[in-house]
Amino acid sequence: MAVIRTPDERFAVLPDYPFEPRYVEVESRGTGPLRMHYVDEGPPEAPVALLLHGQPTWSYLYRHVIGVLLAAGLRVIAPDHIGYGRSDKLTDPTDYTFDRHIDWLHSAITRLDLSDVTLVVQDWGGPIGLSVLARDPDRFARVVATNTILHTCDPGLAGKLEWPHHAVGDGQVIHQETLLDYVAYYQRSPELVPSFFLDAVAGPLRPDVLAAYDAPFPDRRFTAGLRQMIALIPLTRNDRGAAIGRTTMAALGEWRRPFLTAYSDGDPATRGWDKVFTEHVPGAKGQPHTTVAGAGHFVQEQQGEELGRIIAEFVARTG
Repeated sequence: MAVIRTPDERFAVLPDYPFEPRYVEVESRGTGPLRMHYVDEGPPEAPVALLLHGQPTWSYLYRHVIGVLLAAGLRVIAPDHIGYGRSDKLTDPTDYTFDRHIDWLHSAITRLDLSDVTLVVQDWGGPIGLSVLARDPDRFARVVATNTILHTCDPGLAGKLEWPHHAVGDGQVIHQETLLDYVAYYQRSPELVPSFFLDAVAGPLRPDVLAAYDAPFPDRRFTAGLRQMIALIPLTRNDRGAAIGRTTMAALGEWRRPFLTAYSDGDPATRGWDKVFTEHVPGAKGQPHTTVAGAGHFVQEQQGEELGRIIAEFVARTG
């Protein structure tokens, strides 16, 4: 298993991201120890906000959120998933599995001995982070979900999502065509450039910001994790990832601690999942669920300070 690390000089100039790099060794069956990068800012004894990015970003996505949370007196931890940011990168795409991403994150949380955690999830941060919560719920105090989903392929999702992604009948599934185009692009494109997607969805962004999103990936050897994460999207109910998603949804059906949704108004790919969560999760009942105006899928990039205020107020209100 080949492991590479992005050279430190790639991260020499990162606008609005002055955070000292920290590392924790994580493990999963079959991979051995790997080095995961994380931001750790704020008072060590303060309540922890754990900020989880998705694809194709890294903890840089949360830079504007972090400042607001620090001003509110919270401790902020924002890791880079293995294959992303300053974390180690496996060069074979098939070395990345859904189970391993869950293992790696859970390993980081246990080795850092985090507790009373406010879990903040977006994009793939949701399937990974919520699955860690399902495995080890006592470490978590509350959840903020923004622009994320759970890959269940559940037939019960029919009619609830703007982008359909579920089974129908016996041996059939229905998916948004754009999702299938996205999956195909990530498998067929010779080069993957994260800034292309950030600029298309959240732009126009400044050149130095675009360069920061591309910094972890000097060439295609470093993008195996980017490529494989899209291949891990379950397209049938028989997929291993769909089974994980259903297990996680079942656990959330028993989650009675506070659960808040803060989805943006401009993300059709996840629209409808906020209502799915609020109807399914007991801890979501009676919470002031909100819609963040003026943002697409990458709500942290376009409305990071607003999202930070929502998180900080939620922690203060439910602390």
